[in-house]
Amino acid sequence: MTSPTADMAARFAAITLGHVGRAYPYKLDHVLTGAHDAVPPASLHPIFHGSFDWHSCVHGWWQLLTLRRLFPDLPAAATIAARADAMLTPSNVAGELAYLDRPMSAGFERPYGWAWLLALHGEAARHDTGWGAALAPLAAAFAARFAGYLPRLTYPIRVGTHPNTAFALVLARDWAAAHDASLVTSIDRHARAWFGADRGCQAWEPSGDDFLSSALTEALLMSRVLPAPAFAAWFDAFLPDLSRGEPATLFAPAHVSDRSDGKIAHLDGLNLSRAWCWRSLAVALGPGYPHGAAMTAAADRHLAASLPHLDDDYMGSHWLATFALLATTADLGSD
Repeated sequence: MTSPTADMAARFAAITLGHVGRAYPYKLDHVLTGAHDAVPPASLHPIFHGSFDWHSCVHGWWQLLTLRRLFPDLPAAATIAARADAMLTPSNVAGELAYLDRPMSAGFERPYGWAWLLALHGEAARHDTGWGAALAPLAAAFAARFAGYLPRLTYPIRVGTHPNTAFALVLARDWAAAHDASLVTSIDRHARAWFGADRGCQAWEPSGDDFLSSALTEALLMSRVLPAPAFAAWFDAFLPDLSRGEPATLFAPAHVSDRSDGKIAHLDGLNLSRAWCWRSLAVALGPGYPHGAAMTAAADRHLAASLPHLDDDYMGSHWLATFALLATTADLGSD
């Protein structure tokens, strides 16, 4: 299995340092309520106005801080810290919070960006700096949004793109385990209600612009929610034909025909996020699980298909390195 090396980390950092401060092109998630709202992204988002869109900038910062922690001798570590000192400040966070108070901003970045902001705060809090404290009010705001949203979400969203419920709850629950016990309880209750009875998953994926596996992200969430023996039983019923390599689509990397097309380039992300899921699921099921080797082999195939293409085009380079880091650190645990 591929684990991150210093050279790989340096590559990831160089790619992401090249875009977290890049102002344009930028895709706004923004509702205009009048002419006064037609302002540049940096005026709306003092921190997260790079990386093509808000959520990619958020998880770009998560990736950089994670690399700094995992590779403290990384040549870019000092640059990462200096730029974080300048950006992750209470005054800039206040600007981001102000955006959430705007009219018609209740659904802003729901739930993908919400989850990544929690992940960023969780990572920032692990550093001996002021970054975690600065981001804490923003994390609290998005945790409150999750707490209010989940009881209103009658049905989970199972698509392979940003609205996917399971992916967001994996990140949110990982954060909440250290920071918000009540949110853990809510996530667990809703995940069991939505996914606990799922059996015989057909895995009709990928669609043409998926970057998440609906099947595997659901399984990954349940691996967080259920105790190990219960999860193993759930997983065997969810994918009962795993011993035969079925559903075959989950074992085959997606083909990416045009990496300059932002939607088609999502499929590189699917390969990387599947690698993350397969490796994480193998860890959750333990070394004695009979299909673990097939799962890790599938992860390696997916990783090999897209790891060389992280910076082929800006449609991928503004975000793919984050998912490459997830995939290559999936079996390292939480330390």
